[in-house]
Amino acid sequence: MKTYNHLVKGLDPAANAFAGTVTSDIVSMKSNNHVQFIIYKGVGTTGTSTVTVEASSTNAAGATTAIIFNYQIITSGDTHGAVTEATTSGFVTTAGSSQLYKIDVDASALAASGYEYIRLKCIESVADPVLGGILIVLTEPSQDEAVQATTIV
Repeated sequence: MKTYNHLVKGLDPAANAFAGTVTSDIVSMKSNNHVQFIIYKGVGTTGTSTVTVEASSTNAAGATTAIIFNYQIITSGDTHGAVTEATTSGFVTTAGSSQLYKIDVDASALAASGYEYIRLKCIESVADPVLGGILIVLTEPSQDEAVQATTIV
């Protein structure tokens, strides 16, 4: 069986991407067993955010609940930090430039909430502009399709 990735623009790159409270697009996990959110911080010196993952009852964030997840930081080229399990309180990004954050969630963590939809939420901790964006990668599809139907309903 081939493995296909379904890519979603979660948050387009912007000069002050994580100002205030920012959420990614909400995606359905109905047809996939895993999702990875990738935060890419380009230029930024002191700005930080608290990152959480929310399960949602609808594609419009009708009711949400924070869920646990794993994350990993890449701060230099392809040097990965340790995989860390986050609680529902999330984690705080590190001040600085040129960083990637991989946030992984299995459908089983979402299923415990009873919800089908998921999004990433970033709340600015230290207010200072950070160039960045969010990519969403859905994997382990229930159907072996090269082109999956939209997950943004």
